[in-house]
Amino acid sequence: MRLLANMITSIKNAEMRNKKECLVYPSSKLLIEVLKTIQRHGYIGEFEVIDDGRGSKIRIQLFGRINDCGVIKPRLGYSYREFVKLESKYLPSRDIGIVIVTTSKGVMTTKEAFEKRIGGVALAYVY
Repeated sequence: MRLLANMITSIKNAEMRNKKECLVYPSSKLLIEVLKTIQRHGYIGEFEVIDDGRGSKIRIQLFGRINDCGVIKPRLGYSYREFVKLESKYLPSRDIGIVIVTTSKGVMTTKEAFEKRIGGVALAYVY
């Protein structure tokens, strides 16, 4: 199952249609950590996990600040020195948007991982 790709696509489609909220299901710990990272940078509002007994759902509040977002396939590992090339490949300009990576210290952006000098696997981009 491609949970991350489904979530990012749902968010992108809801943003294109100027919706105020988006419902994503099923949820996972990785999706919640990615949403926390996107929320920390101000692209989405609050989100809540709704447990319905099966696969829980996530309700996401949208601000209309996302122009484009997507997953990075294939999920390759990058050292912290390669993050500049990764950002230039997926983001339109310098200092616009974020690239989300998963590291041994958790899910974070490439800028945070570069400051901590740890590499990781590229997951998604948002701008």
